[in-house]
Amino acid sequence: MAEFPHDPGAFTQGLVWHRGRLLESTGRYGSSSLREVEPASGQVLRRVELLREEFGEGLALADGRLIQLTWENGVAHVWDPRSFARTGEFTLAGQGWGLAFDGSELVQSDGSSRLTFRSPTTFEVSRTVQVLRAGRPQFYLNELEFAEGSIWANVWMSDEVVRIDPASGAVTGILDLSGLLSASEAARADVLNGVAWDPVERLFYITGKLWPRLFVIRVDGYGPEY
Repeated sequence: MAEFPHDPGAFTQGLVWHRGRLLESTGRYGSSSLREVEPASGQVLRRVELLREEFGEGLALADGRLIQLTWENGVAHVWDPRSFARTGEFTLAGQGWGLAFDGSELVQSDGSSRLTFRSPTTFEVSRTVQVLRAGRPQFYLNELEFAEGSIWANVWMSDEVVRIDPASGAVTGILDLSGLLSASEAARADVLNGVAWDPVERLFYITGKLWPRLFVIRVDGYGPEY
């Protein structure tokens, strides 16, 4: 539907749509951050750096709080989305990859075929579900988003986003997003990673690690008719 500039230095790990802005978590040791971005221009309006020894990962907005995972640091940071003040943290066992909020629980990935459901207030685990694609485990689940009853997950090292039934873990659809970048852009960029859902316009915002562009897409059945 549209494409906009995106910071090619942003190693995108999490992407959230909030009141006309994008909230973005970036990774890599020494350059991980939390950002507020104006979508149309790609301008970074606000930015908070993580500690140099922290590797930022998935990001979710839950009950008025931003929760940002770290990869192997054992910490999930809690931020105020209005001030970007750090207001707390949770302890995280294992690796943190993607994070989303389904309206009642956080959904976390760790690079395996398992999704973990957590309380947004205590971070305690309520349940896990294995994601199956045609009956086989779907590994490398990465950045997550929740849209209209389904979980959407980037598959690491691929151009695919899979749609997942949160109750059964079954993959119910696949987006093939290959070819969004030109060959020359793809040569300088890293993998697809970043899915945000605008529930008002019913559109997805898509980008990747070190991608120079952000794409707005409509999925049949999930967006306005034109």
